[in-house]
Amino acid sequence: MTALISREDLRAAIDAGSVTVLDTLGGEYYAAQHLPGAVALVRSDVDALAPLLLPDRDAAIVTYCSDPGCPNSGQVADRLTALGYTNVRKYREGIADWASAGLPLASS
Repeated sequence: MTALISREDLRAAIDAGSVTVLDTLGGEYYAAQHLPGAVALVRSDVDALAPLLLPDRDAAIVTYCSDPGCPNSGQVADRLTALGYTNVRKYREGIADWASAGLPLASS
C-alpha cells in the first residue's frame, strides 16, 4: 500500500521544489489542467518513461489522479515501487480536492 500525502504537505513540497509530481490522468486531462509542475505519466508508459523522467529512485515522488475513486494514481505508484522507487506517495484526494481548495492549476 502506497503511503498518502495530504494537500497541505504536497503544497509545501511543491513550493519547496522537493518533489516530483506525477499526473496519472495524462492526455487531454493533463493538457486541460494539472498541478503546478506536474509531469504526465500514465500506467502504460511507466516502464518505458520512468527511467528517463525519474532517474533518482530515492527522490520524493507523488502521484495523483482526479479523485479518490480514480485508480490511476495507485496503479502508477505501485508500479514505480515495483521498479525500485523508494519514496513514492499518493495524493488520494486528487486534482478535484486541489481545485476545490482554490489552489493554482496549470495547463498546457
